[in-house]
Amino acid sequence: MGYTASMHASFLVVGAGLAGLTAAEQIAARLGKDCLVIDRRDHIGGNCHDMQDEHGVLVHPYGPHYFRTDSERVVNYLSRFTDWHPVRYRVQSCTKGRYWSFPVNLRTFEQLMGRECTEEEFRAWLDRERAPEDGPPANSEELMLRTAGKTLYRLFFAPYTLKQWGVPATELAPSVCGRIPIRTNRDDSYLKESFQALPQDGYAAMFRRMSSSPLIRILTSTSFEEVKKRITWDHLIYTGPLDAYFNYSLGRLPYRSLRFEREHFSADQLEERLPVSGKEGFWQPEMQVNYPDPAVPWTRIVELKHATGQQVEGRTVIREYPDAWTTEKEPYYPIPSGVSEQLAEAYRKLTKREKHVTFIGRLAQYRYLNMDQVVLQALECADALAGGRDNPA
Repeated sequence: MGYTASMHASFLVVGAGLAGLTAAEQIAARLGKDCLVIDRRDHIGGNCHDMQDEHGVLVHPYGPHYFRTDSERVVNYLSRFTDWHPVRYRVQSCTKGRYWSFPVNLRTFEQLMGRECTEEEFRAWLDRERAPEDGPPANSEELMLRTAGKTLYRLFFAPYTLKQWGVPATELAPSVCGRIPIRTNRDDSYLKESFQALPQDGYAAMFRRMSSSPLIRILTSTSFEEVKKRITWDHLIYTGPLDAYFNYSLGRLPYRSLRFEREHFSADQLEERLPVSGKEGFWQPEMQVNYPDPAVPWTRIVELKHATGQQVEGRTVIREYPDAWTTEKEPYYPIPSGVSEQLAEAYRKLTKREKHVTFIGRLAQYRYLNMDQVVLQALECADALAGGRDNPA
């Protein structure tokens, strides 16, 4: 639907991603207020959007979105709009001409040693490899040298980090590499949360159900700049880039962008690939394979059918390439560093002066948030609005 200069919305929601749609659904359901949701893209769901490609294979076009959480509230909320397909997310790393068990665990150490080892051996080796602790780590390199040691850091973390973020680990906050665990047992689970699953019918179907209220109107292919000159509203829910809201008045925050390349393989091609994948009908051994080697231009390849179990012939893989961000590209990741955090905090202080505006989500908060954290933020936003406050306490 279009809009007219006389259109008014009780709530304008900028961004039809996970944060914006959760907020809109809650405002309609709990406050009984109408919401106009806008998004620059031609679909809802933001980066979480999924779709069937031309071969009928379900893909995540903006990179894999592995839903997981320990929050009962988040699970209960989203379960109103979807059933779940339980998944154990598994990852390997491909470097030095071979596939490695990842995140680092006892199996990885055994591959490195070329023999079966004990946990005690691995722990003793790590103790010799690790840098001594001397106060809090100042950056991701210091953290990983203390936790993984120099050999594993140089093999898996240093080259991948430089390729992914465009800057060395010495310039990134400890939290960037600290998200990846180091285990001395054989647990090769990629994630630790108690609930790990994908929406049974996909994210797009879940988002359609979330936005089905007659109180929610959605305009896609529509920018905030275009709308704010023509539409009035009582309250704004903003999920876009934090610095863009303030017209970059304090300077531009750094982001990292991505580009994606899809390739489909027939059943015959997959049969030829069996010596590599080790699994009938698959292109690679696990759902996600990371590529730390600097000579390889992509950072990871994702074959989502490992997780979905979708029964369709052929496989589609997506190669993910890191990309320098410009205003013409999507800002996928805030770059966590001391300098960027100082600028982001200055912008966050400006948000406190905005009346009847709520900032939620990864971009609007300039924080590296997981999907469940975004949903919880939006739920707490609704709590605050229901209690007569602009923002969560």
